[in-house]
Amino acid sequence: MASTDRSKKLRVLLIPFLATSHIGPFTDLAVRLVTARPDAVEPTIAVTPANVSVVRSALERHGSAATSVVSIATYPFPEVAGLPRGVENLSTAGADGWRIDVAATNEALTRPAQEALISGQSPDALITDAHFFWNAGLAEELGVPCVLFSVIGLFSGLAMRFVTAAAANDDSDSAELTLAGFPGAELRFPKSELPDFLIRQGNLDGIDPNKIPQGQRMCHGLAVNAFLGMEQPYRERFLRDGLAKRVYLEQLDELALGLEASGEPFLWAVRADGWSPPAGWEERVGERGVLVRGWVPQTAILSHPATAAFLTHCGSSSLLEAVAAGVPLLTWPLVFDQFIEERLVTDVLRIGERVWDGPRSVRHEEAMVVPAAAVARALARFLEPGGAGDAARLRAQELAAEAHAAVAEGGSSYRDLRRLVDDMVEARAAGGEAAAAPQPQ
Repeated sequence: MASTDRSKKLRVLLIPFLATSHIGPFTDLAVRLVTARPDAVEPTIAVTPANVSVVRSALERHGSAATSVVSIATYPFPEVAGLPRGVENLSTAGADGWRIDVAATNEALTRPAQEALISGQSPDALITDAHFFWNAGLAEELGVPCVLFSVIGLFSGLAMRFVTAAAANDDSDSAELTLAGFPGAELRFPKSELPDFLIRQGNLDGIDPNKIPQGQRMCHGLAVNAFLGMEQPYRERFLRDGLAKRVYLEQLDELALGLEASGEPFLWAVRADGWSPPAGWEERVGERGVLVRGWVPQTAILSHPATAAFLTHCGSSSLLEAVAAGVPLLTWPLVFDQFIEERLVTDVLRIGERVWDGPRSVRHEEAMVVPAAAVARALARFLEPGGAGDAARLRAQELAAEAHAAVAEGGSSYRDLRRLVDDMVEARAAGGEAAAAPQPQ
């Protein structure tokens, strides 16, 4: 049970998966909880020591006041064979990313440290990532409410469930998997875009796939990183059902040459150790292109009026940031969840297009390099005045207006955040009353 010597505020502990693409949304959620209920919430983000700087960077985007209202706690990262000390973030680990994925989601390795953290923090409520399915049980043992926060949106979360079910029942020789019964237009996935664990119906990085929904059902509730204006059609079905990244260096060469051949100005952020652009490329591109290695202030770049399009792998956070900025996307997915997000961008919302319509695969040995000429053609076609890019930009700007209205005071997301805090406060009170009640002898 959480400490009986409570402050008036609800002390919320948030535990994201160890990737920048998860830590960022969790940090944003912590800030927005305080914004929605400034007199009622004290949030703390819990990460491993090497990820503290990621949280601080995310907090800085919200201004100096954010660092004073959101605390940071740490727990030790497990020792993993073959992983250098201090490498603890999937998004920046390069070829070692799979080791972090396996270690962080291994209950035997990670649960003890998180259990000690939760016990020591004695929070009034817990918000956990889906990867850490065991935290719902820990919260139940402590008698505090646990909310699962999904950094992927309603469309992708629902599509993943449908894909898992369809793959389990598929024994055909078809090259495609059809998601029968999915809300809206019928979705089809080439099986080459499905990860091996779905085709084999085995465990994902050692996780029993049934444990994640089991943990979710134990949670007090589910929060989703989305706003209704973008994904309204999937909300009712989602509620009704209860519901290793590799860098291809040869692909980077083709992308560099494609950006050069497009004739368009660009800013390109690259996170690939050991890669350099083709000889003479920087001189030929000149001032028309800017190559940045490592982190860039993505939200600031997207909000700049000169940004005409966003070429992205299409992760959930990048999609939401682009929507909030009203910028259309050109998609180039590498991993399974990005292929799903791409459908939302291109087929449902129609705020972007694919860079490449040729054969694609999530498996490294089957992956095809998108040629530079295809990259150049896609950019030129999309940015042509009066073309597809202009239509996508108008739709993206309409969604941006809805997104800003949703998080503004009185908006749908603002109301949902207040309701989330109120629900956790009520659950805390109910837990306290249950603990105080006489126990049968």
